[in-house]
Amino acid sequence: MSDPLSQVFAALADPTRRDLVARLTEGDASVGQLAAPYEVSVQAISKHLKVLEQAGLVSRSSDGHRSPVHLEAEVFDLMTKWIERYRQRAEARYQRLDAVLAEMDDEATGQHPAREETA
Repeated sequence: MSDPLSQVFAALADPTRRDLVARLTEGDASVGQLAAPYEVSVQAISKHLKVLEQAGLVSRSSDGHRSPVHLEAEVFDLMTKWIERYRQRAEARYQRLDAVLAEMDDEATGQHPAREETA
């Protein structure tokens, strides 16, 4: 998967990785600190972090386990822009549907919007 957006969504498809990202919004943490609440090994958390790192969601220095894991919040801008584009499209569709339903309701009740008369 070379598309950055696809990598981000694939990385966040796993609930453990989503939880790790959520915890990193509070601040940087070591791998050991991130692994503490889970009943899995530090190595398993490291693998999850590697997926997040490959997607650009987190970064670590080359020192690995001893260096803090940092959330790269800029990546969320990419996701937000993508989501917002489709949210706006869906909102426009709902607004058109609302207008059609209101017009149908007006016709059913015999109400017609005031129309300007032309001379």
